[in-house]
Amino acid sequence: MPSLLNTLKCAFAGFAILAANAALAHPKLLSSTPDANAEVPAPESIELRFSEDLMPQFSAASLVMTGMPGMTGHPPMKMTIKVSATKDPKTMVITPTQALPAGSYRVDWRAVSSDTHPVTGSVPFSVK
Repeated sequence: MPSLLNTLKCAFAGFAILAANAALAHPKLLSSTPDANAEVPAPESIELRFSEDLMPQFSAASLVMTGMPGMTGHPPMKMTIKVSATKDPKTMVITPTQALPAGSYRVDWRAVSSDTHPVTGSVPFSVK
C-alpha cells in the first residue's frame, strides 16, 4: 500500500500546483484598437482585448483627454463614454458619446476575470 499512498500524494500535489497556477492567472491586455501610442483619426470606439474572460459588472474604463494642440498646460479632461461587453467575453469596448477632437488621450482600464483580482492599466493614443 505504500506505493498507492505515494501515488495519491503525488497526484494531490500536482493538482494543488495546477490549482494555484490557475488562481494566479490575471487578465492581461493583449491588444487595443487603436494601438498604444498610435496617432489615428477620431475612433468611433476603442477596443481592449484581454487574455481572460472578463466579468463586465466589475470591469470598467475611463477616457481622459490629456492634451490639446496649441494649449500647453491643458488640464486632463474626462470624456463621457459608454463601456460595454461584446459577444467575445475577452473584449471591452469603449464608445465616446461625442466625436473626439484632435489631441492626446489615455484609456484607463480595470479588468476583472473569474479570479476576481482587479488588474489596471492604460493605453495612450492621439487623435489627428
